[in-house]
Amino acid sequence: MSRTPNTNDLIPTTPSEAYELYLDDLEVDGAAESTQYAHKSRLGHFLRWCDQVSGIENLNNLTGRDIQQYRAWRRQDGDLNKVTVKTQMDTLRVFIRWCETIDAVRTDLHVTVRSPDLDDGENQRNETLSADRAEPILEYLSRYHYASAQHATIALMWTTCARVGAVHSLDIGDYEPEKQLIHFVHRPGTPLKNKEDGERYVSLNTETCRVLDDYINNNRHDTTDDNNRNPLLTSRQGRRHTTNLRAFVYRWTRPCVIGEECPAERNPDTCEAADNQQPYKCPESVAPHAVRRGAITRWLRDEVPPEVVGDRANVSKRVMDLHYNQMTEEERAEQRRDWFN
Repeated sequence: MSRTPNTNDLIPTTPSEAYELYLDDLEVDGAAESTQYAHKSRLGHFLRWCDQVSGIENLNNLTGRDIQQYRAWRRQDGDLNKVTVKTQMDTLRVFIRWCETIDAVRTDLHVTVRSPDLDDGENQRNETLSADRAEPILEYLSRYHYASAQHATIALMWTTCARVGAVHSLDIGDYEPEKQLIHFVHRPGTPLKNKEDGERYVSLNTETCRVLDDYINNNRHDTTDDNNRNPLLTSRQGRRHTTNLRAFVYRWTRPCVIGEECPAERNPDTCEAADNQQPYKCPESVAPHAVRRGAITRWLRDEVPPEVVGDRANVSKRVMDLHYNQMTEEERAEQRRDWFN
């Protein structure tokens, strides 16, 4: 591989050293936990390439040709689609640009990081938990796991349209049962995705308040977190981690666990996804964001004005139309007909 000869002004830095410093910087800057997790995961592939493929031990020697070879390797290694390749290369570009600020790589190396251009609509994600699926899940939890941490978590996510990070951030004082309100607040250690702009009150229905009241009174562990705050969703160790909350969603969106037939015709006795350690391997399970997407679509189908839904979910109309609203064009036309009639 070719190497840039003029590296005398750079500070020798291993890939893993830069990686750890970068992640620490993200945390100090108050990046959302989901952002930290995503960058950690994506850049982990770059570290693996440096260690196992290229043999690069000092980022001072990293060149644009190396970066292009990494891109080709990553695309082939993971059999990735264009959207995923773009996401990973965009993150690498941010990382390389940050490395320039600590004199770990040559100036302007980040401009050599290329990512594919996407056509209109290619970056849209369609995984959605529909109301037809969400309601039986909540009914099952209400009957067999009433007011458990998993019941409270999924009920909150579905009712509020909130991101998993926002639900994770809640303290017990953010819940106002008399007013049937929940307050999302941006705080150190539990940042909201849009920071202060993501702070909002969200109304709750009577059923969700009943679940929360009974969870708090009977099943919530009375513990504090690392910031000496009183989380709403707790384990014996303190605030439940977002990984734990994500696992609740993967676990309970498998049809077999609520007694429904498996659409993939798998045998629960032999299916690897039937194990609660690997629920994400079920082709029917969904990620937490699918709950948010489905809840937003549900309100829009019920003809709640988009600006009202947007305020509740903390999302702009443009982003909502692009990434969240899963109504068909025919459904949207019928809604417009109602207005014009």
